[in-house]
Amino acid sequence: MRFMSIITTANNDPATPELIEAMNKLANRELQTGRMLDGGELMPIDSGARINLINGKLNVIDGPMVEAKEVIGGYVIMEFKSKEEAVASGLEFLQLHKDHQPGWEGTCEIRVLAGG
Repeated sequence: MRFMSIITTANNDPATPELIEAMNKLANRELQTGRMLDGGELMPIDSGARINLINGKLNVIDGPMVEAKEVIGGYVIMEFKSKEEAVASGLEFLQLHKDHQPGWEGTCEIRVLAGG
């Protein structure tokens, strides 16, 4: 089964060098096992745009989206045998943040990809 993990945070602080090193080790391990299929960090919200469809009208808002309290910071697509394995992976990823980026707070939402 394929899962997408979506990382959201209210923190805009850059990752510490220790966190970057730990995440690279984790990503390399997961790539070597074949479980990690794709992933990436997203640029700050001021480089993006939001397109809304409300009451039949399309509206484009260039970043930054002032009302955003939490933003998606990154994503990963992984292959696991079960939801439990996906949750364990998300816990490991957030533990890296706890260990190497004191004060960081965020969420790892895990979703099954349709057809995956």
